[in-house]
Amino acid sequence: MLIAPQPWMVEPATLAVLAALSAGGVEARFVGGAVRDALLGRPTPGWSPRADIDIATSAPPERVIELLQKSGIKVVPTGLAHGTVTAIAGTPPRRFEITTLRRDVETYGRRARVAFDADWAADAARRDFTINAIYLAPDGTIHDPVGGLADLRERRVRFVGDPATRITEDVLRLLRYYRFEGRFGSESGDPQARAACRAAAHLLPSLSPERVAQELVRLLDLPDPIAVLRMMEGDGVLAVILPEARRLDRLQKIIAIEPDLDPLRRLAALMEVDGQRAVALAERLRFSNAWRERLHGLAVPWPVDPSGDLRVQRRALYRLGTERYRDLALLLAAEGAMGRERLAELLALAGDWTPPRFPLAGGDITALGIPPGPRVGRLLAAVHEWWEAGDFTADRALCVAYLKELASKM
Repeated sequence: MLIAPQPWMVEPATLAVLAALSAGGVEARFVGGAVRDALLGRPTPGWSPRADIDIATSAPPERVIELLQKSGIKVVPTGLAHGTVTAIAGTPPRRFEITTLRRDVETYGRRARVAFDADWAADAARRDFTINAIYLAPDGTIHDPVGGLADLRERRVRFVGDPATRITEDVLRLLRYYRFEGRFGSESGDPQARAACRAAAHLLPSLSPERVAQELVRLLDLPDPIAVLRMMEGDGVLAVILPEARRLDRLQKIIAIEPDLDPLRRLAALMEVDGQRAVALAERLRFSNAWRERLHGLAVPWPVDPSGDLRVQRRALYRLGTERYRDLALLLAAEGAMGRERLAELLALAGDWTPPRFPLAGGDITALGIPPGPRVGRLLAAVHEWWEAGDFTADRALCVAYLKELASKM
């Protein structure tokens, strides 16, 4: 089978890498996501001129490095023990993950001792899913040693070989299975794969929190992950990695109304926790400080009254900030606290209204002869509260006048 050359196959950077390998008599084939998405006729999610391209080759990594450097291409030995080097070529720079054909000699969870004496069939046999074991030659020829092409067409996600063996070799494949189901599979899944995942769910705590978080976020970043999340729930997998996930109904509703896809906001819709447990969840998954604070801010109770008038909404928007206010409005709508028309009004307000700047500072208080100290903070807070309650209409002169009035009374 032949396919037409893809744009990324004929870029100068790609051609330069292929020419460097070919000059040494080394065969190279594309593999992985770029090949899979090209066969489906759809762009890779997040695809850009800077996205990585995976290449498999029969040459050992040392020979690959030698040939690339001889052609003046920058090489980074990113994973020599596993036969992987990274070539960086082109402007803007494109990264090519080049991996030598290999077979597993021994596996240790996510690690393995490999040998670089495999042929293409043996290399395919060690991969996770059949749809990830399709090779594309530079001339457009498809090589499909394990039947991945038919699975791709029929929306089947199957492990290569025995599913239980593949999962035992690398437990992360269990979570990857569901993510791939969400992107490429059907709503029922492969019976053998799901049975193996159910049997191995107890192994998931052995994975690093960072890996679990990465897969979870990628799954929530799918256009519609509801079906696969229900599959994970039914297989007892979701309860292991995210016991807080008890609101699939709310997640389904927010997906239907969200103006943009946001995995963290989706996570907030899915979980049923207060602020303290939201922080504990974020820490367990090793989220960044920014994500931890944001998740905490989206936990119940939600400080937005959707029935309040414009003054109430502007005050909430001022205090919460545009992003958090929008997120909370969407969560409230998904909870059924308002209809779509009211949601549209609040989102429009968040997009159109520019929060004003409080016109006073501590120096305005000390300028009245009040010495620095707690009294300065109390006066500033009192004027700020008055300014907010007045719908931010008081200008600097009015704020100074109110400040003087308060100072004379205190």
